[in-house]
Amino acid sequence: MSKNVVITGTSRGIGFELAQLFASGGYKVFALSRKQNSIQQLDNSNITAISCDLADESSIIESVEQIEKTVDQVDILIHNAGMLVNKPFAELSKSDFVNCYEVNVFGVALLTQKLLTLLHDASHVVAISSMGGIQGSAKFPGLAAYSSAKGAVITLFELLAEEYKESGPSFNTLALGAVQTEMLAEAFPGYEAPLQPKEMAQYIMDFALTGTKFYNGKTLEVSSSTP
Repeated sequence: MSKNVVITGTSRGIGFELAQLFASGGYKVFALSRKQNSIQQLDNSNITAISCDLADESSIIESVEQIEKTVDQVDILIHNAGMLVNKPFAELSKSDFVNCYEVNVFGVALLTQKLLTLLHDASHVVAISSMGGIQGSAKFPGLAAYSSAKGAVITLFELLAEEYKESGPSFNTLALGAVQTEMLAEAFPGYEAPLQPKEMAQYIMDFALTGTKFYNGKTLEVSSSTP
C-alpha cells in the first residue's frame, strides 16, 4: 500500500525536491507551503498542494481538515519549513523571536498535534533542524533567534518520542549542516555549500522511510562542513 506523506516548506529548496522525490516513488504527497506556484506548476498527480501558513493556527487547522478529507492515515510527516531571522542580537525585537518560533517551533507542535488522529504506531515524524541548534556546535552571529528555535524543536521531539514511545508514532530530528538553498544564502551570503538540495532531500527521504527501525527520539547530525 502506498504511503501518505505530509511535507511542509515545499515551495523551494529541500522541501520542493522532497515532494518530487516522494511523488516519483509513487507516494501520495501533501505539500504544505504558503506559496504554491512552484509545486502546482509540476502538475504531478501524486502531489496535492495545500496553502498553509505555519504561523497561523486557523491555516494549520484548515490544512489538516483538507488532508483528513482525502486519506485516513499519514505515514510520514516531515517538518521541513523554516523561518530565518539574520540580525545582530542587539537589534532583535520580541516580534523577531516570536515570528521565528511561530514557524520553527509552535507551528511544528500544532501541526503534529492536529495530525495525531491520522498518525499511527508505525508513522514517522521527522523534524528538520539545524547544526546551529546543537549544543556545542559552531555558532554564528546574527542567528540567535533562528538557532535557539532550532534547538527548541530538538528538545520538543525528544519529549514527544518519550510521550508516545508505547503507542507511536516515532519522532526523530535531522540537524542539517550547509545545503545550497536560498535560506543558506540569506544566512551566509557568498558561502558555497558542499551539498545541493536534491542530494539532501534524497537522504531525508531514505531516513523518513527507514529510520524508525533504528531510531526514536534521536537527533542525527547531518553535516560534512561548518557551517
